[in-house]
Amino acid sequence: MGFEHIPVLLAQCIEGLDIRPDGIYLDGTAGGAGHSKEIAARLTTGRLIALDQDPDAVEAASRRLAGLQATVVRSNFREADKVLKRLGVEGLDGVLLDLGVSSHQLDERARGFSYQDDAPLDMRMSQSGATAAELVNTASREELCRILREYGEEPFAWQIAGKIVTAREREPIETTLELARLIASSVPPAVRRKEKNPARRAFQALRIAVNGELDALDEGLDILFRALRPGGRMCVITFHSLEDRLVKQRFRQWATACTCPPELPVCVCGGKARARLITKKPVEADKREREENRRARSAKLRVIEKL
Repeated sequence: MGFEHIPVLLAQCIEGLDIRPDGIYLDGTAGGAGHSKEIAARLTTGRLIALDQDPDAVEAASRRLAGLQATVVRSNFREADKVLKRLGVEGLDGVLLDLGVSSHQLDERARGFSYQDDAPLDMRMSQSGATAAELVNTASREELCRILREYGEEPFAWQIAGKIVTAREREPIETTLELARLIASSVPPAVRRKEKNPARRAFQALRIAVNGELDALDEGLDILFRALRPGGRMCVITFHSLEDRLVKQRFRQWATACTCPPELPVCVCGGKARARLITKKPVEADKREREENRRARSAKLRVIEKL
């Protein structure tokens, strides 16, 4: 299956980036190059650097950006500083991150991201490193519980972790449906009836853990902000509350001048804001886009400009 990608909040991202034809831009999550192509198409003497850790995405993006002012590199955006140094790029005029799992990764059954199809329990965006199956079959009950609670906000984390540990003592858990059934059997019948699929939160949690997504975001935001030139903008699209909270807090931190404790009557830190918020509240997709693109339903865009 080809790497199909319908870009979420495309017009809003292009507006947020405020693209200059001679600017240097970085798309840290190129995917199928939906956003990347629109950015690169607006450049004349400028340049786009498109990063993705997924080799399928790199292949698709390279094909779709051919002939445009774009360079495609296989890398996680947390390594952007190293990539920019290697390419001789000293500063960026704009950065875009479209976080989470892509439609292709969900739809490509063999990748093991979806709880709706039976496939090997993989979930690796980079297609390298430890799989979700390895995590599920080796982590302690306490560690599994922590992952499910912290990354999936799963209320039945302890029960699910216990079922997993008991089941794997008989034989390894190797497929997505096998795990999804285990999760469903761990929650009360009322929850199974109420929710579309009780495996949703647990699968999200395992995917985040396997790919180190929140650590990459935490580290990558700082690296990318440092790379921005004054006046440069950063656009970040998130798809769940954990990502959005991290981005919101970091943007607010950069846009805040005073860091004194609130009990002090006057500022003594002499701090200066390093950025200004372009979006005070997250931008969300309109009704039409939500209907046409399922990924848009939970998407939130935040934009900041470096001072």
